[in-house]
Amino acid sequence: MAHPNLVFMGVSGCGKSTVAEMYAQRTSATLIEADGFHPPENIAKMSAGIPLNDADRAGWLAAMSARLAEGKARGEVMVVTCSALKKVYRDCLREGDPDLFFVLLDGSQELLQARLDARKGHFMPPGLLGSQLATLERPNLATEKCLHVSIGLSPEQICGTVGLAMRRFA
Repeated sequence: MAHPNLVFMGVSGCGKSTVAEMYAQRTSATLIEADGFHPPENIAKMSAGIPLNDADRAGWLAAMSARLAEGKARGEVMVVTCSALKKVYRDCLREGDPDLFFVLLDGSQELLQARLDARKGHFMPPGLLGSQLATLERPNLATEKCLHVSIGLSPEQICGTVGLAMRRFA
């Protein structure tokens, strides 16, 4: 059995896109950026510094779940970037792929804020980090298929850590 489809999750600035792109290349998986599934209204809200609410996220999560289901039906191996901040959001994604595995890229608020302050050209303003951290429900290792990885590691080290963990599922 191939290892499960992965979601690299966490708040803005944790390195989801960087790590997921590297991991997808290493594993020849399809990279799916959840940001590409946001409707224009969500992008406009976030760009204006307004946090999304659950109603804003519902259609976005449903679209992601549908994409996961389509890919799984085709036997596609997928690596996804998605904040997946709450358990109910992860549960929605699991509707498309019940075997989905989550990798939480976790770090201190100070490190995350420094990364966001240095980032240019992204629609998510650094000022929304506090609301994302307040929303984040870290996956429960006992009840969810997940791995917590420190963003203090390099992207290469994170990919290596995830690769070792995924060998248990191969």
